[in-house]
Amino acid sequence: MMNTGSAPLKRQNLAEEVADRLQELIFSGKYTTGQRLPTEPELMQQFGVGRSSIREAVKILANKGLVKVQQGLGTFVISQIGSGEPLSQRLQRADFEELNEVRLLLEVKIAERAAIHRNNKDIEKMKGFLKKRFTTATANELEPCIQADINFHTAIAEASKNEIMLDLYRTVATHLKASFVARYSNTDSFVESQSLHDALLQSIVDKDSKKALLWATKISTQSK
Repeated sequence: MMNTGSAPLKRQNLAEEVADRLQELIFSGKYTTGQRLPTEPELMQQFGVGRSSIREAVKILANKGLVKVQQGLGTFVISQIGSGEPLSQRLQRADFEELNEVRLLLEVKIAERAAIHRNNKDIEKMKGFLKKRFTTATANELEPCIQADINFHTAIAEASKNEIMLDLYRTVATHLKASFVARYSNTDSFVESQSLHDALLQSIVDKDSKKALLWATKISTQSK
């Protein structure tokens, strides 16, 4: 059998260490939903620990909703997400399309709220980032343009005055930046969408939540 446990375990709480290693393997797709984990003796050999540590590790994973023990059959993976996986870790496993869809859904609601709750300080921040987005886009400076775009939408999220949506947006945007850099070879699409962003900002300045939602939706349906 392939040794996927790597180095022997040395931490005092061996069961937690085994659980962490197995969780990583499940999250990475080494063990998929419906697949049976190796037997207890195989896991004991793989990780270099005793039977009690393996059994406790399986209990930890079962409590997280990742595996289920079926007597006489073995331990099976029932979820590759589980209740204990941090959001940032889950987002790191997501592909670009998943992340982008979540981001765009957030941007629409955030824009609507920002038009209602924004203040003058929020407006100044948005104007500054949008100007930076324009200058870097026209100069074909890709990474600074992407960062300015993220900063602009993050400023809108701040203006929404909803801390949960702000935290969610920041988390998603952090994981998206590298994807944007890898996905786009130039700033052409950012130049093309600049007028939509200008209109979005103006609707927020005007405190017109309906138009803010409209422009944010148009942005979300246009590929950047």
